[in-house]
This record gives sequence, C-alpha cells and structure tokens, in this order.
Amino acid sequence: MAKIWVFAEVTPEGKADTTALEILTKARSLGGELEAVALGPGATQAAKELGEYGATTVHASDDDVYSDYVAQPAAQALYQLCREHSPELILFAQQYDSRDIAGRLSAKTGSTLMTNVMDIPDTNTAKTAIFGGTTIVDVALEGEPKLVMIRPKSFAPEASGGEASVVPVEVSISDELKKAKRVERHEEAASGPKLDEAPVVVSGGRGLQEPGNFELLEQLAGAIGNAAVGATRAVVDSGWVPYALQIGQTGITVKPSVYIAFGISGATQHLVGMKGAKKIVAINKDEDAPIFQIADLGVVGDALKVLPALIEEVKKRKG
Repeated sequence: MAKIWVFAEVTPEGKADTTALEILTKARSLGGELEAVALGPGATQAAKELGEYGATTVHASDDDVYSDYVAQPAAQALYQLCREHSPELILFAQQYDSRDIAGRLSAKTGSTLMTNVMDIPDTNTAKTAIFGGTTIVDVALEGEPKLVMIRPKSFAPEASGGEASVVPVEVSISDELKKAKRVERHEEAASGPKLDEAPVVVSGGRGLQEPGNFELLEQLAGAIGNAAVGATRAVVDSGWVPYALQIGQTGITVKPSVYIAFGISGATQHLVGMKGAKKIVAINKDEDAPIFQIADLGVVGDALKVLPALIEEVKKRKG
C-alpha cells in the first residue's frame, strides 16, 4: 500500500494552509496511507484540522527553528523522515516556502520534482499545462519518493471528519543549516477578502494606462462588497501594484463566482490563473483581444470610461 505524504504549511495559531487541505482532499481518492508533515509553531495544533481532511498521522514539530530559518531546517527534517519512513509520494502546495523546501529536498534525495501540477489521477501520473496553459498533458512520475507541487485551487477542500495521531518530529538541526534567518515579517494590509478567496475579483491590465487608475478598481470592489482587486503580470512588473495582486501562471490562481477584467488582453499566462471563474466579464477596446474568447460577457470599450459608469450604477442599485 502506497504511503502518501502532504507537506502542510501552518500558522503560529495552528491553522493549516488552505491548499494543504485541498491536496489532502484529493489525496484521499488515491488510496494508500495518507499522512501529513507540519513543521514550525502551530504544527501540533494544526494536526486536528489536518486529520479532519484525511491525514491519519501528522509528523509535527513546533520548534521555532522551522519558522526562524528559511527552508534548510525543514528540508533536512523531511529528508530524515523520508529515510526513516520511505514515503512513495510527497505532495506540496505551490507556495513560496514549500517551493524552496521541495527544491532542496529534491537535491538531497536525488528525486525529480514535478511542479505546476493541476491534477494527480494516481500515484504515478500528474497532469500539467504547457504552452502557456493551452494544452494539458499527462506526466509519468518515476523514482522514489516522487515529489509533486500542486497549484492552489486545483481541488475543492472537503473535510472527511477523520482524526490524526501526532508523531513528534525529533531531528537535530545543525548550525550549518541556519544560514538564512527571517528577521522581519510584513503583511500587506487588506480591507476586503483575500484575493484567492473572494467571490468577486475585479482585475486590471495595461489598458488602465497608469497606476493611479487602479484606484477605480478599488472603488468598484468596495461598491460591490466582498470583492478583491487583482492584476496582470505586466502591471506588476511595471511597479503599478504589488506582486500580491498578480494573477496568472507565476502568480495567484483564483476561481471566483465572477471575474471582471478591465483592459486585460488575455495572455495565456494570465488566463491560466483565472479561467476557472464561473463567470468572466471582459472590457477591452480591442474587439480581437484573446480574453473575449473565454468571456461569458464581453464589452468592447474603453475601460476608463466604463469603470466610472459601472461604479455609479452599482452604488445606485445597492443604495
């Protein structure tokens, strides 16, 4: 029987990362022994939630070393655990810390690391998108342990009502593995819902012409309520908005009920991150813009003229 592990990032308050819960939900369908690994403050407390989503065992350590120092301690702990327990498959969320840890674990074990995975039909196969998301291919997974990184929002998290036993992780972390230390943490202030959880996403591209016009998106999101603002990589790279707003292949994946795109042409790299929305509304001056091919409603027009009118209409109807 295959032994499947899910590496779960956790908060100091004992909350498991949502993508880990998504992955556990999918992993339950693969059969075998399903376990989780959680490292850092809050890990033991998070075991209850991880058990509710399918993990029967959680290898946990609340040691500050895993949060104070970047990647190396966690990669070493995972390596030691792999040598002791021999998991066949380890699934990671495609998040910042997990990517660093998985890459280092790949180097330590000599295992191939498969990234940007959108589905895993069985323990030997992964599905991913190529050619900018236009083609879905099956990839054969080989070696042991197989290391796979799953894109957020690939699966819907569903609790199974299970419980997990906690196995303490006792790994000695040498000073040699404490090279990169976190000296400060900063969280962007946000008044609305998280971008990847918002039921409505209002997003902008280069068609907004200048950074100041993103304020119109904020106004629209505020008028709608329970909405978040996103952006394309082009405007993030130009410094108009922070990276935290980037949607696409190298940014956040969103699957809102409604996605409204202003001045976004629809490059395939962006579409990968938002085409799972239930309804897509696109506003663009170019009637041949690729985004119209996937839009449920398309408006050929100037985003900077449509936005103020839409804000006023939404306010009027909600007022």
